[in-house]
Amino acid sequence: MPSIAHRGEQMPPSPIRKLVPYAEAAKRRGTKVYHLNIGQPDIETPPSILQAVRDADIKVLEYSHSAGFESYRRKLSEYYRRNGIDVNHNQIIVTTGGSEAISFAIMSCLDPGDEIIIPEPFYANYNGFAVSAGVRIIPIPSGIEDGFSLPPIEAFEQAVTAKTKAIMICNPNNPTGYLYSAAELSVLKEICLKHDLFLFSDEAYREFCYDGKKHISALSLEGLEEHAILMDTISKRYSACGGRIGAFVTKNQKVLDAAMKFAQARLSPPSFAQILGEAAVDLPADYFDAVHAEYNARRDLLVKRLQAMDGVTCPMPGGAFYAIAKLPVDDTERFCQWLLENFSHNGATVMMAPAAGFYATAGRGKDEVRLAYVLNTEDINAAMDCLEAALKEYNKR
Repeated sequence: MPSIAHRGEQMPPSPIRKLVPYAEAAKRRGTKVYHLNIGQPDIETPPSILQAVRDADIKVLEYSHSAGFESYRRKLSEYYRRNGIDVNHNQIIVTTGGSEAISFAIMSCLDPGDEIIIPEPFYANYNGFAVSAGVRIIPIPSGIEDGFSLPPIEAFEQAVTAKTKAIMICNPNNPTGYLYSAAELSVLKEICLKHDLFLFSDEAYREFCYDGKKHISALSLEGLEEHAILMDTISKRYSACGGRIGAFVTKNQKVLDAAMKFAQARLSPPSFAQILGEAAVDLPADYFDAVHAEYNARRDLLVKRLQAMDGVTCPMPGGAFYAIAKLPVDDTERFCQWLLENFSHNGATVMMAPAAGFYATAGRGKDEVRLAYVLNTEDINAAMDCLEAALKEYNKR
């Protein structure tokens, strides 16, 4: 029998989705499962942007331009300028989800064997994109003790080698919810300029910042015009994960030219979702007010409940809609599987993402979980009741 490729063997499974069969089995047994494992918002997709798709007068569903519809890219440039990011439509390539934007960045800027520095824990699929491109992730650890703030500049300096081509951040961060400050972004700017590195900035959660703090884009940092690459998506912003529309944005023309060849190779992004995304740019300015208030309440409740549990540590996230909690168990992957296979409380259980899959360093995160506060407050309360009861029962075993 022919053997599969080495990269196929090396491709990591999703820590977010790997426990799905156990959740499905629990549901078949009649157990309600509270899904805190995945960042799928339950906020309604704005009806007006879905209606824009229904109203589209399309006789032939044609390919779009490989960079995306010009009308949508012009709308996106307006959106970015409103957010302090001065770009024009020719500096934007519409992508099939934020995932493709990340892939375009890595494929356009790094060769096989090159290295990319990423503070860990990080979005688990970065591992997959790196394996696909044959590049090596160099993790720099951040810790739950200080809320997963940016590691010190010395850690980056020690990690830079002749093969280092880029630093990648997710801001606000998935999986930690950490929001990088202006001072921390200044440190990254200094390192990138000193060592002539790209700064990849995954900004999928730009709108989700709390406690009066504001998001600062890597593309708004003066002096990084040739270094910064923004990767973006409509998935979380407009609760439109299934649309699969993102954006690759940079002022570096050589990088744009390279990424455009990858965009041409996959032909074009989805047409209907571009119509949806274009309509979303015209949502009223106050659209995010209610969404923001809802997520803020969910965050406060989730963290309050977690911090009240014996032996649990959970820093307050500053953005996105995730929190990482350290639990009083030896192995959260076993614990999360046990929750789905052997536990129920009032006919329900909770599904979380074991955090080890968000680390590249072996052994890290084994006692941590990521929780996505994408359920309403009533369901979050019920899920926390399940978790609190489960921890007590599990540790009596």
